[in-house]
Amino acid sequence: MDRQAYTQLEQQTTPKTPLALNLLKAFVTGGIICAIGQGIMYFYMYFFDFTERTAGNPTVATMIFIAMLLTGFGKYKRIAQFGGAGSAVPVTGFGNAMISAAIEHRTEGYVLGVGGNMFKLAGSVIVFGVFSAFVVALIKTILVKFGVVGW
Repeated sequence: MDRQAYTQLEQQTTPKTPLALNLLKAFVTGGIICAIGQGIMYFYMYFFDFTERTAGNPTVATMIFIAMLLTGFGKYKRIAQFGGAGSAVPVTGFGNAMISAAIEHRTEGYVLGVGGNMFKLAGSVIVFGVFSAFVVALIKTILVKFGVVGW
């Protein structure tokens, strides 16, 4: 079978992806997750006297904690199967990825299994975040020092 015949056979047998439906499901799932996050932020602002600026950190921590709980109880997987990237892009996807690695390697023990593998993804994300913040702060400092921008 030549290359052209194989490509034609592949196109005939590969199921069509419902792109528009997948985009809609991801959009709705991500939107619901973000709306829940906004509700939690308002909760912190109303009941604990946080400002809009300071309520972000406990909101992110709460959303990650909720995602970890849902992953531990096996519910986040169903959300992810329905919403695809809509559940992976918000910060809840970070919590899900962290706890999934820990659950997967729990038979290897708490230190080497859970502790060693939980931060495989999280470690690289944290390092990238810290490095990116350093680069942005360095650029800002240089621009302010040379008077390009006034801060």
